[in-house]
Amino acid sequence: MNKTFDFYFDFISPYSFLAYKKLKLINKEKKIKINFKPMLLGGLHKLGGITAPAFNKLKLKNMKIDCELVAKKNNIEFYWNSKFPINSLYLMRGYLVVNDQIKKTYFDYCFDAYWKNNIDLSKKQNLEKVLEKTSLIKKDFFDNIENLKIKDDLKKLTSDAFKKDIFGAPTFVVNSKIFWGQDRLDYALEEYNS
Repeated sequence: MNKTFDFYFDFISPYSFLAYKKLKLINKEKKIKINFKPMLLGGLHKLGGITAPAFNKLKLKNMKIDCELVAKKNNIEFYWNSKFPINSLYLMRGYLVVNDQIKKTYFDYCFDAYWKNNIDLSKKQNLEKVLEKTSLIKKDFFDNIENLKIKDDLKKLTSDAFKKDIFGAPTFVVNSKIFWGQDRLDYALEEYNS
């Protein structure tokens, strides 16, 4: 049986960033085939009637401290973005429009720009600078993220995640079992390796 390791993410999620960095370190030694599953976290929360921690002052304060603790413990370079939260719609659509050869680079640059370099990716000129590093043609990128098919694809991916009972990011699905949160990565890996 071919095992799958699905990683549901949104660039806006600091916990997705931390989980990805942990996975990247682990995957240097073990060859895990990761299926990256983009979804729009705001849309997912709307479908589930969930108020995100970013919009609760007490939770937000705790979330920032918690992310910094996780980053420090795992030796991950992390900087809480002063513009959190932003609308990640264009970033997530962007993941769908870049070709497979550039996806990993786009993934790394977007995550690092937002959660390591404190760049406000909701500003077009800042996103353009990230795109320059990936050798993407900016005009094509911005035209394509407005394409109706791409818009519909992201809506469908988000809706499909919700139908699988996914309600937050990151979420890992291994052997049809759901593991929510970066702190459940070890459990997902145990399932994958069992």
